[in-house]
Amino acid sequence: MARTAESVLSRERRGTLAPGDDPRKILELEPNATDEDIRAAYLQKVKEHPPERSPEAFERIRDAYELLRDPRRRALCFLLSVDAEGPLVSLVADRVWKRQFVGPGPWLDVLREK
Repeated sequence: MARTAESVLSRERRGTLAPGDDPRKILELEPNATDEDIRAAYLQKVKEHPPERSPEAFERIRDAYELLRDPRRRALCFLLSVDAEGPLVSLVADRVWKRQFVGPGPWLDVLREK
């Protein structure tokens, strides 16, 4: 039985978010967003959708923020998201990988020494 974000994050903990909702998309965040980025995006979205004018949108924004501001719950959303590779690729995309496999040359040099 595969574990999904919905099974781990119960309805009470997700608030008004639907099972397919991605809190990062609601707040328009990158997968590797920091705590400061999350807070800034939340404040920006609250300015765009104040509770007096659009209470439903505000509740979704608030619940997305509550889910992402806790590092443990954010990690669960990150690891159990629909596209688990997407966030991981964005974390390592900027990293420069050095070549790990150099061929048989070093092994042959060791064998020749003996």
